[in-house]
Amino acid sequence: MVSFCGIQIGPVLDVYGPTWLTVTSLALYIATFISLGDCQDYWHFVVVMSLVASAATPIVFVVPVAVIGQYFRKRRETATGLAMSGGSLGGILFPLILETLDNEIGFAWTTPVIDLITAVMLLAGCILLCPRKAKKNVFPDFRILLHPAVNPMTLGVFFIEWGFFIGLEYIASYALANGISKRLSYLMVVFLNAGSFPGRWLAGIVADKFGRMKTMIMANLLCVIAMLAIWLPANGNVIAVIVFVVVFGFASVSNISLVPVCVGESCSTQDYGRYYSTGYTVVSLGALTGVTIAGEILLQSSGAYLGLIIFAGVSYVAGFICFLSLVLLKNQLV
Repeated sequence: MVSFCGIQIGPVLDVYGPTWLTVTSLALYIATFISLGDCQDYWHFVVVMSLVASAATPIVFVVPVAVIGQYFRKRRETATGLAMSGGSLGGILFPLILETLDNEIGFAWTTPVIDLITAVMLLAGCILLCPRKAKKNVFPDFRILLHPAVNPMTLGVFFIEWGFFIGLEYIASYALANGISKRLSYLMVVFLNAGSFPGRWLAGIVADKFGRMKTMIMANLLCVIAMLAIWLPANGNVIAVIVFVVVFGFASVSNISLVPVCVGESCSTQDYGRYYSTGYTVVSLGALTGVTIAGEILLQSSGAYLGLIIFAGVSYVAGFICFLSLVLLKNQLV
């Protein structure tokens, strides 16, 4: 659902601006959290999260980043990194708020509180995000994927998403499976987001100084090291796992803040939303398939995480190769 909706968000943004899109996401998220507290059966959660929330998610992912790209050209890396560091704060605060409120007032009353916080944040976004000069064509253009720079970049980010979401989704279950306490295992995601906070804005500053593609390659290399040199031999050691989570959080989310500005090299500011959403529609399939493949590897390995970790590390190696080849290709064309 996220992939299906994402392809259209960029063109609509380029034509009509961000206001109505953010208002739509606000309404959908309010409906999501109001309904979530009343869910009883499994299919209730599927409908609410897979349909309603998934229709709002691509708007929140694409619109703020694309609007920043429309306003900034020279200092786009720093601006994008600073803006996206807010996501890391949310990743730290929301799990802690959710856990605390769930223990104090129960899940049914926790969701309206989360709903209120989300509504206030999105309302601020509706007010602060201002439109730029509009384009006329509201339809997506798949020819963007044939662009000589967009093509290998999209493939590289696809592989990176494989590795990233495996680390994000499985680190807590890995910790539990290796005898780490339930609370500390839950906090692994918080530690990851704590590491990601400086990673997001520092990546932008470094990219402004040394170049966005070079910084992207360095970030991918650090992710490979985190996966294969820290997580793989950790063997459930608490300190090693925490070190991995923080290092991986620091390096991996720089990919999140750098990819949008790398896309911006291939288009004008007016077409930025269209290029960004089209590329990420393909990339989002990596998030879906990567976690599924990792789950099957885990199942076939009888719960052993060795194969899963190797697959995540190799995925980052593939992403590293794609971006390195893109830089070499650009150097040949210059």
